[in-house]
Amino acid sequence: MATTLSITTTYAGESAKKFVAAALLSAPTIENGGVEIMGNVKYRSVIQKISTDGLLKNSTCDFDAQSTVTLTERILEVKDLQVNLQLCKKTFHNTFLGIEQGYSSFDTLPTSFQDYLLGYVASKVAAQNEVAIWNGATGTGGQFDGFVTKISTDAGLPTAQEIAATSTNITAASTVITELGKIVDQIPAALYGKEDLYLYVSQATARAYVRALGGFGSSGLGANGTNAMGTQWYNNGSLTFDGVKIFVANGLNATQAVATTKSNLFFGTSLESDLMEASVIDMSPLDGSQNVRIIMRMAAGVQYGAIEDIVTYGITNSAN
Repeated sequence: MATTLSITTTYAGESAKKFVAAALLSAPTIENGGVEIMGNVKYRSVIQKISTDGLLKNSTCDFDAQSTVTLTERILEVKDLQVNLQLCKKTFHNTFLGIEQGYSSFDTLPTSFQDYLLGYVASKVAAQNEVAIWNGATGTGGQFDGFVTKISTDAGLPTAQEIAATSTNITAASTVITELGKIVDQIPAALYGKEDLYLYVSQATARAYVRALGGFGSSGLGANGTNAMGTQWYNNGSLTFDGVKIFVANGLNATQAVATTKSNLFFGTSLESDLMEASVIDMSPLDGSQNVRIIMRMAAGVQYGAIEDIVTYGITNSAN
């Protein structure tokens, strides 16, 4: 008799959390600590901003309240999302069996076929989520307004902190250092030197910068680059520019960049809320097919705190 692969377990509630967490939180921007996480946001969460004028005054014998305190807020609103996917068990059966029997370099092996399928789908969702975090648009199915979308319509962005770009100059090794310098030059003095200040750049910009540090005389680095090692100098370590840490955000377009603090960027998610669901439904006993349906429900969104603490590159602000 031929072996029959049957799935009888449906994941939901408590068992679903690790899969939805993988889908939402495995995007590089989140996984590598590029934003603050706000969990259990069912619909909206308030991000409060406080500002004051000069606090220090000349001393007197009396209490004289003089400073002005201004409280403003931004709203982080999450959007309900879902995955409805149908896969054929036959397509994935051989791959799963190979992994289960050790014919793979995977560090973590799925304990069941359900785990394997959910993990596969979660990885694909995470890749889409990374794009949405930065360049998503709520009018596009499966996306929410990303940081770039929100920043591009915020009239509060200081004009000097909106740096124009050509189509290639921040992704060319011969000019990337000059272009990154333009961004750092406009970072507000109150931010420069903060521990969580980052230059968020695309993969293309990071590659150009690594290549530039490998040796370009025109950039003042000498023909042999960093430590006179040429293009052999880099081993996937951390990068900095003028003392500012570089964060590679895969969701940014090639010629986009943002400078701000991690504590100014927020990702909201429905984790731990009743909007979270992940299920596997085997259709075999229902219609005789070899299909498996994957269902995920979640909510996500982003918001920043202070627009004045952001410098953009290659992002057109239509409100300015």
